Amino acid sequence: MAVSSSSPFIFFFLVLCLVHATFSTDQSDGHRTFIVHVSKYSKPALFSSHRRWYTSILRSLPPSPHPTKLLYTYSRAVHGFSATLSPSQAHALQSHPAVLSVVPDMPRQLHTTRTYNFLGLADNFGLWPNSDYADDVVIGVLDTGIWPERPSFSDSGLGPVPETWKGKCVTAGDFPASACNRKIIGARAYFNGYESHLGKPMDESNESRSPRDTEGHGTHTASTAGGSRVSNVSFYEYAYGEARGMASKARIAAYKICWTFGCFDSDILAAMDQAIADGVHIISLSVGASGGAPPYDRDSIAIGAFGAAQHGVLVSASAGNSGPGAFTATNIAPWILTVGASTLDREFPADVILGDGRVFNGVSLYSGEGLVDFKLPLVYGGDCGSRYCYAGSLQPSKVQGKIVVCDRGGNARVAKGSAVKLAGGIGMIMANTEESGEELLADSHLVPATMVGQIAADQIRNYIKLGEYPTATIKFRGTVIGPSPPSPKVASFSSRGPNSLTPEILKPDVIAPGVNILAGWTGATSPTDLDIDSRRVEFNIISGTSMSCPHVSGIAALLRKAYPEWSPAAIKSALVTTAYTLDNSGNKIKDLANGGESTPFVHGAGHVDPNRALNPGLVYDINVNDYVAFMCSIGYGPRQIAVFVRELAGDDICARNSLASPGDLNYPSFAVVFKPGQELVKYKRVVTNVGSVADAVYEVNVDAPAGVEISVEPSKLVFSEENQTQSYEVTFAKGVGYGNGERYGSIEWSNGHHHVRSPVAVRWSNTGYSASI
Repeated sequence: MAVSSSSPFIFFFLVLCLVHATFSTDQSDGHRTFIVHVSKYSKPALFSSHRRWYTSILRSLPPSPHPTKLLYTYSRAVHGFSATLSPSQAHALQSHPAVLSVVPDMPRQLHTTRTYNFLGLADNFGLWPNSDYADDVVIGVLDTGIWPERPSFSDSGLGPVPETWKGKCVTAGDFPASACNRKIIGARAYFNGYESHLGKPMDESNESRSPRDTEGHGTHTASTAGGSRVSNVSFYEYAYGEARGMASKARIAAYKICWTFGCFDSDILAAMDQAIADGVHIISLSVGASGGAPPYDRDSIAIGAFGAAQHGVLVSASAGNSGPGAFTATNIAPWILTVGASTLDREFPADVILGDGRVFNGVSLYSGEGLVDFKLPLVYGGDCGSRYCYAGSLQPSKVQGKIVVCDRGGNARVAKGSAVKLAGGIGMIMANTEESGEELLADSHLVPATMVGQIAADQIRNYIKLGEYPTATIKFRGTVIGPSPPSPKVASFSSRGPNSLTPEILKPDVIAPGVNILAGWTGATSPTDLDIDSRRVEFNIISGTSMSCPHVSGIAALLRKAYPEWSPAAIKSALVTTAYTLDNSGNKIKDLANGGESTPFVHGAGHVDPNRALNPGLVYDINVNDYVAFMCSIGYGPRQIAVFVRELAGDDICARNSLASPGDLNYPSFAVVFKPGQELVKYKRVVTNVGSVADAVYEVNVDAPAGVEISVEPSKLVFSEENQTQSYEVTFAKGVGYGNGERYGSIEWSNGHHHVRSPVAVRWSNTGYSASI
C-alpha cells in the first residue's frame, strides 16, 4: 500500500470489510456479489465438474428480478465460487449442506536505487550469490498490473522459462504477446467482481481490462521485488544510481486485481487461486483492510493465504498505512508475513529559510525552476480560506505571489501544492501536525514546495502569527546519503499492533524500506496522478507499506532459492529471528510518530537483514495442522475451520489438534497478555537446527521486560544432527514493578556464531477480554 501523495487509490491497498456477515447493500435492488465457500469433497458424482455442480446449485435458488451469474470458481486458495445474488438467495445458500460460508464481496484498496545497499546485499558475498539472485523463483505480484516495456523487466541474461511454470500471458489489444518474456512469464487480469460491483463494464478510456498497469502501483511493486538491474536511473536527477529488485533474476507473474474503485475479494481470490495453480513460489500482496482487521474466517486474504500455505507458497503482505494508532495492522493472520515500513539512509533535503534567518529541514522531489533569490511573503493557509489548502478554497487575493503554509492531512499532499498554484501562490510549505509527527515524505510537487516536521511546523506557524512581515524561501539540495539523520526509523503511517484479533501473536512481523522508494512506473499517468500534471516518467519515488512489502517478498524469494525445502513458516522465521533493532548510529530504532524508541508492537522483530537470514541457525517451523490447532485455541468451531481446510471438519477436529493457548503456536516471537488475576503465562516452542554445523549447543539469554520474570526450561539446547528439533518452555511471571501498559524484552539462543533472537512484548489487561476472535 502506498501512502497517497495524489489520489486515494495509490494509498496502501486498504479495504472496508464487514466485521459480521450482512446481506444488506447500498444497491437499490440488493443484487451484489457473494463468495461462497463449499466443501471440497461434497460434489455429487453425477456432476462432471464442480462448475456444473455450482451452476446447478444457483439454478435451484429462489428467483430474482436480476440474473444470477457465476463469476469465478475456486479450487486451490479456497474452494467454492463467487456469484451475483440477491440477499434472499445468499441467505438460502447458507442452508445448503455443502456450503460452509457465504460472505459478501468487499472492496480492498491499495495499502529502488539504494535499498539493496542499505539492506547489505552485495554481489560478492551473502544472500545474493548464495541464492543466484533467486533465478527461476517465481514471484506472483497481485496489484494494478504491470507496464512491461520498462527496463526493469528486461530478460537479458535470464535462462529459459522454468519448466515447472504452468501460467500464461493473457493478451489484449494493449498487451500483446511480446509484452511477456523470460522475466515477465505470466500476466492476467481479474475484473469480474469489480464489474459486478459497477453493474456495468468498466470505462476503458480510464483503465484497461488487460494486465497493463495504468495506475503505476503494480509496476512499482513488481520492479521492487524482482526487477532486473538497470544503470543510470533517477527521478529527475533525484536518487540517481543503479536500480535493481531484491531478487533480480526472479521471474515475475503479474495478476491485476486492483481498479479505479478498489480491489475486490472475489477478484483477489481468483488471482490467488490461479497463482497457486500456475506455480508461483511467493505471493506479494500490498493490499489489506481498513477500519480494522476482519476476523480470520471473514477475511478473504487470510483464507486465501492459508490455502497458499497449504501449497507451500509464502504470502508476504503489507501491514497497512493507518498508523500511528494502535491496533491498526491488517493482514495479521499468523500464516501471513506482515510487513511494516521504515526509512533509508537517503534524504532529499529542501530547507525552509525564514526571514529572521532560522533554517528548518524539510524534504522534496520538486524538479522545476527554483524560487527567486530573495525571500517571499509567507502566509498560513488557515488565514487564506483553508488550513489544508483544499482545491478552490484558497483566496487568490491573499495567496498570489506568496509561499503558503498548508497543514498536512485532509487531502492528498501534492494536491495541496496544486491548489496553491491555481490560486496564484508561488511556493508551499507542507506542515506536519501531531498526527504525523516528524515523518517526512518527499513528493514530486508542481510548485516549489517542501514538507517539514511538526516541531518546525509549529515554529513556522508561530512566526507567521507574530511576525509583522513574515517571509521565507526554500532551498533544494538534491540527494544526500549518509548517517545523519540516523536510519532506519519506523514511518508514522506504518500500521502497528498490538494484534487486534489474537494479541498472543505479535504483528507486524518485520519492517523494511518503505519511505521514498524509487522503482518503475507506468507510462499511462503522471508521477502525481493529478490531471494537471502532464509529466511521464520511467521511475517514480513513492512511500507506503506497499513499498516495504515487495522488498520482503523479493528477499523471501532469495531464501526460497537458497533453501527450496524450507516451508513458508521457516522462511518467515529466518527473517524474524535475524532482524535488527539498532539504527546505523548504534541506538535503538526510533518511531517517527513520536520521536521516541520504537517497540515490537511497532516494528515487530525489527528491520530485515537479508544476509543474516541466509544462515539463521535455528528456525521455528509451523505446518497446516498447527494452524488448525491455533484456530481451535481461539475458539473456532468445525464449521469455521472448514472454510480454511476446504472440507467439512469433523466435530473432533479440535480434539485431534489442540494448543493450550494461542501463544503456544510455534511462532518466532512472543506476545504475552496478563489478564486480571493471572500471575503466570507459559508458552511452548520447538526449534529446528538448520545451521551449517550438525553438532551445536545453544544457550539462552533472556532480556526480561521490566516487571516480568522470564524463565526458560531447558536453558541449553543440544543438537547432534541437521534438521533435529528440540523443544523448550517459557514461563512469564509477574515480577516486582509490574503494572498496566506495555513492556518489552527478548529471548535469544546463541551458539557463539548464530544469534536467534525473538522479541518479547508484554501487556497487562484490565478488561479480561478474550484473546481470540
